[in-house]
Amino acid sequence: MNKALSLSALALVLSIPIGAHAFSHGAPMGSSMSAPSAVPLAGKVAETFASGGYTYLLLEQDGKKIWAAIPETPVEVGREMSLKPGMEMKNFTSKALKRTFESIYFSEGPAVAVESTKGKSSPGSTGSVVTKSEDVKVDKAAGANAYTIAEVYGQKVKLNGKPVSVRGKVTKVAAGIMGKNWIHLQDGSGDAKKGTHDLTVTSQDLPAVGDVVTATGTLQKDKDFGGGYRYQVIIDEGAVKH
Repeated sequence: MNKALSLSALALVLSIPIGAHAFSHGAPMGSSMSAPSAVPLAGKVAETFASGGYTYLLLEQDGKKIWAAIPETPVEVGREMSLKPGMEMKNFTSKALKRTFESIYFSEGPAVAVESTKGKSSPGSTGSVVTKSEDVKVDKAAGANAYTIAEVYGQKVKLNGKPVSVRGKVTKVAAGIMGKNWIHLQDGSGDAKKGTHDLTVTSQDLPAVGDVVTATGTLQKDKDFGGGYRYQVIIDEGAVKH
């Protein structure tokens, strides 16, 4: 069966291959199927293994652990993953793996494309920085606590823990990772060689790449999320508005 077919579509025809075990005519004996989850499944990969063309992932987020299965994809322990909504199976037994999952979600795959980091050192936050775009020229935000991106970096010690307002163009978005959307902004200021041109904002808001927005929130310096993801400056849990 073509793995490119969506697992949701396969579920509708009641024939979903999981590892070397396939079930038909509904869910396996003793298990139950629920509707697709409403939001992407996300978290840090605590455990992973591949079997029969599928990758199984144990995701951890805010102390909670969730099992998920996706078409075989190179994934390493410790990386953050965001998956497309999936169908939950309760008390699912895989004969191929000889184990029963109390709950597992079958997803079509990552919400965004991933590249294997096997054999490589983690790029961390440095690897997520967007190359400076020379055509980006955005006026500074108006009002109190307004700063350019270069000013935020230059005054990070004084501004640490203080409210800031930064206007910029969205150059990259990673949605649904650790329960947040990770938004990169540039305004034309800053030095690309020093990495002071790109500001990351985490938010529940979800702008599109190319939007010019104003981000407000509390600035944090030297924020370390683990796994090599450390930021000189970041607006964590901020608001992003057009």
